[in-house]
Amino acid sequence: MKRLLPLLAVTLALPASAALAKDRAVTDQERPKLEAALKEAGCSGGKIEFDDDKATAHPNGKFEVDDSTCQDGKKYDLTFAPDFKLLTKKLD
Repeated sequence: MKRLLPLLAVTLALPASAALAKDRAVTDQERPKLEAALKEAGCSGGKIEFDDDKATAHPNGKFEVDDSTCQDGKKYDLTFAPDFKLLTKKLD
């Protein structure tokens, strides 16, 4: 029973967290603009998506780029505002 409770808690939390996620694919119109913004930041590639969670810090959503390779050869996670301005660049 002790092992069953943590498993049950995780199982119940998964659907709730999946329902809260509001990520979507980047559109064909957004992709070239975002790739240009990545290039300006000295990076390229990575997994790109738009996070539309309406958080207080980013009420209009934000673009997320995971595992982008930058000029120093290291991987970074970057976030961009909806107008493609760089918000954060964190070493992965």
